Amino acid sequence: MTERNIHIEEASHKPVESQYTEIVERKGIGHPDSISDGVAEHVARRLSQEYLDRFGRVLHFNTDETQLAAGESAPEYGGGEMQSPIHLLIVGRATKRFEGERIPTESIALDAAREYLAEHIPRLDFGTDIVVDTKLGEGSGDLTGFFREDGPDVPVAMDTSFGVGHAPLTETEQLVLNTERRLNEDYAAENPEIGPDIKIMGNREGDRIVLTVAAAIIDEYVESFEAYKEAVAGVREYVEGIATEYTDREVAVTVNAADEYDSESVYLTVTGTSAEHGDDGSVGRGNRVNGLITPNRSMSIEASSGKNPVNHVGKIYNLLSTEIAQAVVAEVDGIEDLRIRLLSQINTPIDDPQVADAHVVLEDGLTVDEVEADVTSIIDGQLANMTDVTERVINGDLTTF
Repeated sequence: MTERNIHIEEASHKPVESQYTEIVERKGIGHPDSISDGVAEHVARRLSQEYLDRFGRVLHFNTDETQLAAGESAPEYGGGEMQSPIHLLIVGRATKRFEGERIPTESIALDAAREYLAEHIPRLDFGTDIVVDTKLGEGSGDLTGFFREDGPDVPVAMDTSFGVGHAPLTETEQLVLNTERRLNEDYAAENPEIGPDIKIMGNREGDRIVLTVAAAIIDEYVESFEAYKEAVAGVREYVEGIATEYTDREVAVTVNAADEYDSESVYLTVTGTSAEHGDDGSVGRGNRVNGLITPNRSMSIEASSGKNPVNHVGKIYNLLSTEIAQAVVAEVDGIEDLRIRLLSQINTPIDDPQVADAHVVLEDGLTVDEVEADVTSIIDGQLANMTDVTERVINGDLTTF
């Protein structure tokens, strides 16, 4: 074992599962913030792959300031229309020239955005319903130095920052995460009226969970107000069924709570996302790398999507701390709740953080001394192999939102 600065400490708080009130949120794949995250991360992967193909290594870039400005639409039962396009601006830095060769970064970014949107938000007609532009400046001189060819085998951190991960997920966290995923991946496949912009807010008080679901309904597939109400009822019934798989607690489900049936003011959309009318988006304003927004947990406010996967610890440490937390809970018995924090220092090796900090909540009768060696060993081993994170990110095996 190396001499990394690893600390294990018993936490003084109750495990989140035992706290009386718990709040959990997930912004689905079609939410404007998630669209920004998704495009920024897909562009980052494509740039990484291009640099690897051309030069055998990833060069300096970041696209983590991508922004979305909402459009305007006029939905109608049976099919409405977009009246003003959504605008998406891919913002960041990129290495555009290297070893005498020019890299078409803007073209790569636009092609990546087109590819991502076609797969995940297919009703947005690229160039008509959504206009995408790029603003990629040259890499900052004081940061491009971190990507020098004669650098160390283990990259050095290009920022002083921290990442946070936790495990295991509570029942409410599992329910919120999987409800959105299954609505988008399974339910929508057989019910095309459900758009990809699905947001889930979970509130647990004691043994009662309230799920508030916002589901964009696509106008082309509902011919009337009655058909809209049937679509909403179908979502509610499906979510109620899902809930029994994740918890024995009482679960109450509300779908599209802002609807006013008396005036027939409802959540009807042309494209399946609220970005079509009035809802803007930004990278980093949505889900953390575990796919959730969890105010009961410590969180980093770093925007992980779009950051360079080689040595930007705002991305790597959030992903790795989550991986470490999951590994520790899976391998060490008696841990009810775990938080991992990793803090970097700029220009130091990323596998040797300033501190790797683990806070554990243990089962009654168990002491930190009994688990410290095992937890430390797992953290140390994960840090020693952390460059694997870069490859997994570029391959799309790890998600950032």
